Amino acid sequence: MDLRPHIEKFSHRFAEIEAALSDPKVFENPQRAQDMAREYAGLRELVAQGKAYLKTVADLEENRDLLSSETSDSELYAMAKEEVARLEADEKRLALEVYKGIVPNDPSDSRNTIIEIRAGAGGSESALFSADLYRMYTRYAETQGWKVETMDSSPSDLGGFKEIIFHVTGENIFKRMKYESGVHRVQRVPATEAQGRIHTSTCTVAVLPEAQEVDLEIKPEELEINVCRASGKGGQGVNTTDSAVQIIHKPSGTIVRCADQRSQQKNKIQAMTVLRSRLLERKIAEENAKYAAHRKEQVGTGERSERIRTYNFPQNRVTDHRIEMTLYNLPTFIEGDIDCIIEPLMANDLNEKLAALKN
Repeated sequence: MDLRPHIEKFSHRFAEIEAALSDPKVFENPQRAQDMAREYAGLRELVAQGKAYLKTVADLEENRDLLSSETSDSELYAMAKEEVARLEADEKRLALEVYKGIVPNDPSDSRNTIIEIRAGAGGSESALFSADLYRMYTRYAETQGWKVETMDSSPSDLGGFKEIIFHVTGENIFKRMKYESGVHRVQRVPATEAQGRIHTSTCTVAVLPEAQEVDLEIKPEELEINVCRASGKGGQGVNTTDSAVQIIHKPSGTIVRCADQRSQQKNKIQAMTVLRSRLLERKIAEENAKYAAHRKEQVGTGERSERIRTYNFPQNRVTDHRIEMTLYNLPTFIEGDIDCIIEPLMANDLNEKLAALKN
């Protein structure tokens, strides 16, 4: 693919936004100004990479010409050969960055994100694994500079979670975390297993881009809101008042409950945030089913009916089944070092989108 026309297009758009941001009237609409500033920052980096790519291509052509004109035993030939190897690597890296700019952005990529982890098959061991996944994601969030806030949880007897829902705020969260949606399978010897037998358990992870009020309309008459006393260990301030909030969206039958805050109003706000995000996910899934039924994976649904990853503790192995990638670093992976799989998943997604564009 000839990247020059695309680089010129990026440069033209960059100049347009730069001129627009110099007009004070733009800032009369704060949301529009913020969106333009975000696009400006992305284009500035993309244009710089595009210029570097074009220079690399020119330098590469010059050194290849030099190789063809020199004898293999000359000093210039050796220098040119070394330079060609370096430039070819740079060309590949910079081309990938330009390709990323060509592929349309998922508008949800920059949004804050709600993550829901639920125990599946495996009873108490599944609940313990839910807690492991929660810790894995919170530690990964720390490395990314994201903020995590628990919205609701249902602890199990042995210290795990039957369900836990948490809110993650920061930069490009959904862009990286959306690949975690699906069924996660663990194979290990549970602490309660006396005979040392390996058990297989599963947990379901749902990653939802945080919906905003403008994304969809929820009418007050569509909601049934109930308040009750939060469950949990006695003596906690959160359990001494009727602060827990349950919201039922009657048209869809969606039920959301939040109880982690002492304030009933804060729990209501958080419950509405989760509800909007779940309804937005459903809306996106329906649209994708209509217009992208031919795709293997529907954007935003996570294909939760199929396992996406296996964590095998006896073999120190983590396998992502979508890209058939296996690593033998499970202890560090489960402690939050998950970029080693997220990055290849992002690259695979980009390649699929580029293939669709070419077709």
